Amino acid sequence: MRKTLSFLLLLLLLAAAAWSWHQWRQREPMPEGLILASGRLEGDRHTVASKLPGRVVALLAREGDEVTAGQVLVRLDDAQARARAEQARARVAAARASLAAARNELEVLRRRVSLEIDTAKAGMAHAKAALAAAKARAHQARKDARRYAELAKTGAMDKYAADQAELRWEVARADLATAMAALDQARKRLAEAELGHEEIRSKEHQVAVTEAQLAEAEAALDEAQSLLADLEVKAPVAGTLVTRIVDAGEVVSAGSPLFTLVDLDRLYLKVYVPEKEIGRLRRGLEARIYTDAFPDHPFTARVRYIADRAQFTPKEVQTPDEQVKLVYAVKLYLDENPDHRLTPGLPADAVIRWREGVPWTPPRW
Repeated sequence: MRKTLSFLLLLLLLAAAAWSWHQWRQREPMPEGLILASGRLEGDRHTVASKLPGRVVALLAREGDEVTAGQVLVRLDDAQARARAEQARARVAAARASLAAARNELEVLRRRVSLEIDTAKAGMAHAKAALAAAKARAHQARKDARRYAELAKTGAMDKYAADQAELRWEVARADLATAMAALDQARKRLAEAELGHEEIRSKEHQVAVTEAQLAEAEAALDEAQSLLADLEVKAPVAGTLVTRIVDAGEVVSAGSPLFTLVDLDRLYLKVYVPEKEIGRLRRGLEARIYTDAFPDHPFTARVRYIADRAQFTPKEVQTPDEQVKLVYAVKLYLDENPDHRLTPGLPADAVIRWREGVPWTPPRW
């Protein structure tokens, strides 16, 4: 019995000594080159909201779900928007058909006008040639008529032949007048054919108007399709849904929050460093983060943010030096979060190394 009591007493003494040593070691200051701080893990939060009001007809994600950028989270009632999109699509189809018909008519008109002008020019060239020939015949007939008339007076030629020459001169003059009239008609036909250019310009204006109508219809379709797409609320970035504020069947207003999304691959520990130690920190310094959930697995991190202004120590923050009054906020972004084991809100301690070569030491409070 005495041996048992002695053994138990020895165990108690050993336990007390171990506890005292542990307490002393815990209070031992960190080695020069390391800074100890504590805080809670946080993440960049993204509020997912709807651009448009509507009734929720499908809820496709819930808290804890990991989503990718662009993944549909909520569908709102789209019956009216879909109908407007179909109407806009029909107007686009009609405008395209009208434009195709107008362009075809313009092409046919251009060909017809070109052909008419070519024909009128050919007719004018023919009329000019006929007029030249009629002028030559009239000139010759006039000369013959005068010469024959002189010869008939002297009796050197039969009067009948002189009369025939005079008759040919009369016919030649009539042919010349006809040729001149034909040339005048040819000029009018050419002028009329060239008016086709005005017709073409008018048709081109109609085509331009139809093109504008098509562009307007396509813009209306794009707007309708955009509104239809906005009725599917999508994740802006990849991450994990931490809160859900909406349920199926509810009517939401434009801009009202539906989810809160956190990128678990971009977590950071926000700590507060005493004013007397902040000068030792700089962006890019390496740190290690320790959590009670994974005591034997520190997570590597980097100093990415240092506040430019001091603040009084927040009430929820503990510091090893109770005399510290002014602190600077520092954000330590984790290099990675394997299997997303760490989550926002988890308390953690951080050891920041500001002097190269100093061995890493677990936190000591």
